[in-house]
Amino acid sequence: MAGRRTKVGRATNVATGAGPLRDKAAVITGASRGIGLECARSLHAAGARVVLVARGSAALKSAVAELGDRAHAVVGDMVDAVAVQRVIREIRALLKGVPDILVNNAGRFGLAAVERTSVLEFANTLQVNLTSQFTFMHDFLPDLRERGSGHIITIGSIADRHAFVDNAAYATSKFGVRGLHEVLREEVRGSGIRATLISPSPVDTHLWDEVDPDSREGFTPRRLMLEASAVADAVLFAATRPASVNIDELRLSHS
Repeated sequence: MAGRRTKVGRATNVATGAGPLRDKAAVITGASRGIGLECARSLHAAGARVVLVARGSAALKSAVAELGDRAHAVVGDMVDAVAVQRVIREIRALLKGVPDILVNNAGRFGLAAVERTSVLEFANTLQVNLTSQFTFMHDFLPDLRERGSGHIITIGSIADRHAFVDNAAYATSKFGVRGLHEVLREEVRGSGIRATLISPSPVDTHLWDEVDPDSREGFTPRRLMLEASAVADAVLFAATRPASVNIDELRLSHS
């Protein structure tokens, strides 16, 4: 993988950590597969030290082993508020502080109409998709403000601005994510901290396995979904702009 060139055209060297994100540390939640893993690969290839957070220990360790040097695993389930706090403490200990880049990506997805969505499922979806993201922001922001730099990148969805049937919990969480991002952007403007929302149309990941969209009317076939690497490219693009440039929002769709 040495000498790999990223899709945004920047030469990197994985072994030495040379690249546009050299000496930067990034935390990626939901990083053992799908969009999160692709983001970890992309940021790592650009020179960053990466901390991968996910609930599945085996998959997480495999991902870190693949990346090798400058990659670390922190196991934690974002549905558990106590575990989220523990994960944050472990990250702080590992990095001896807070990261330069936070990619809030961990997500929970399911389909059910309002009356068929249990209160527990609704609460758990909001905990993973929204409250855990807020918790990371809430904890890291004071240090980022003191340092005068940092970048919080939030993975949204087409469902953060369009309503779909059977999306009671998911769309609510993603609309909340958009609201949180927009408030954050206003609050950190001029502070040196950057905030980016990346909202892709459907992405072909494991989240669709049980849904089987190819056999359901009105759903985007998997062959017409974005690849997870396309979202990672957008994350890398935002993260590698000059410090004076903030990418407020990127909306991605299949061409």
